[in-house]
Amino acid sequence: MTTDATDRTVTDEAVTSLAGTTDPRLHELLTGLIRHLHAFARETRLTQGEWERAIGFLTATGQTCTDTRQEFILLSDVLGLSMLVETINGDRAPGATESTVLGPFHMTESPARRLGADIDLVGGGEPCVVSGRVLSRDGTPLPGAAVDVWQADGNGFYDVQQPEVQPPGNGRGLFTADAEGRFWFRTCVPSPYPIPTDGPVGDLLQATGRHPYRPAHIHFIASAEGHAPVTTHIFVAGTDYLDSDAVFAVKESLVQDFTETDDPSLAREFGIPNPFRHARFDLVLERS
Repeated sequence: MTTDATDRTVTDEAVTSLAGTTDPRLHELLTGLIRHLHAFARETRLTQGEWERAIGFLTATGQTCTDTRQEFILLSDVLGLSMLVETINGDRAPGATESTVLGPFHMTESPARRLGADIDLVGGGEPCVVSGRVLSRDGTPLPGAAVDVWQADGNGFYDVQQPEVQPPGNGRGLFTADAEGRFWFRTCVPSPYPIPTDGPVGDLLQATGRHPYRPAHIHFIASAEGHAPVTTHIFVAGTDYLDSDAVFAVKESLVQDFTETDDPSLAREFGIPNPFRHARFDLVLERS
């Protein structure tokens, strides 16, 4: 018996074709995907030309990806999907550090550095110190916790974007908290910067009249034995674009003061010119 494909029956037929899927979660995800995609096409009366253009856009997005650039993550970011998935899965108990998006530039391994090291290898930005503790939610310090850090330079570029200018690992560091759970490092105050706009995602932003800027921030992944890791940022208080982040990742609890500090003895302790900026905050993890 032949089937008679219509704009209604094709959806049910496509879902029925998944009956042999042995993984229940895969079956659930694909069923939902098919039904929502088909509903979108019907609701918007998607034309053949628009469908072909969308396929071309996704093809170009894949062709733009390299070992040091993930255009699909960038696309997910600007559509708000990355932040939605993070929020759905990132519910934290009161007092734990809130999570936010990974971003497209955690593409290379951060070099292990000693506490207090300077991750700004090129200079040119305003010197600052970032310090804090890694704690369990009950306030217990977590000695030996890993603190993975990465940020753009003072001009708003990551090392992988400027291999001819920045040495590998600039703006990155993997630190191990001391016996009291403390971490600290030197860097430059980050600045707002545009996400890459020279690919399909940039074309999408231009077509929709959106700006590409992110507020100034530093990325962190904190982890410790017996605790769930957290992927987060700290955002510089007072920076531009806190209310219009291109990837929708700002949470109020993650906005931190980079305080102007005039303290020659503290500057000597940190090995940084005086005066300097100082951001202090704790990374609080939940038990796994």
